Amino acid sequence: MNRFVVPPMPRQARRPELRAVSRLLAVLICCSLGAPAQKITHRGDTGTPFSTRATHLLGFANARNNSTGTLSVEDDSLQFQQSGKPGAKVKIALVRDVFLGAESKQVGGLPMTLGKTAAPFGGGRVVSLFAHKKYNTLTLEYVDADDGIHGAIFQLAKGQGELVRNELIAQGVTVSSHQDQSTKESPREARHEN
Repeated sequence: MNRFVVPPMPRQARRPELRAVSRLLAVLICCSLGAPAQKITHRGDTGTPFSTRATHLLGFANARNNSTGTLSVEDDSLQFQQSGKPGAKVKIALVRDVFLGAESKQVGGLPMTLGKTAAPFGGGRVVSLFAHKKYNTLTLEYVDADDGIHGAIFQLAKGQGELVRNELIAQGVTVSSHQDQSTKESPREARHEN
């Protein structure tokens, strides 16, 4: 009673067009995953103002701390503009130094933390790999009209900080070659480490 009425077809003869379509879909998916990594931003025209989304952490006089807006390099000034509010400007000639840093922060909040602890067999460590967002911090040191030294710190998307720094360098800002003091060992620390 358990016999086939139609004999089964060999595995190779089952819909060759389906195999071709599945291979094509696999190639398209692989290409679409690699396409965002190949995005290159060039600024050939220096006459147009450069702008990017940024978070002003602190430092500009007329901007609120931890506010989101647009950081732009226009003509001879660096401007941070919040939506619907007057912008804070600094002349590029008054900028003394630019520092660039890379940071990461955990995203997802309490639900992500609970998910990491509930993952079996150490799976929370794998979840932690994907639960971080990377960003750049851009720190400016500038002088006001009364020769007072000020600083401003901005948080930008990863890669955007370097673009702003390069734009400021192209406008004439000199960047000193300071190294991060926390990564350098002093001779005293190296001697007493053993």
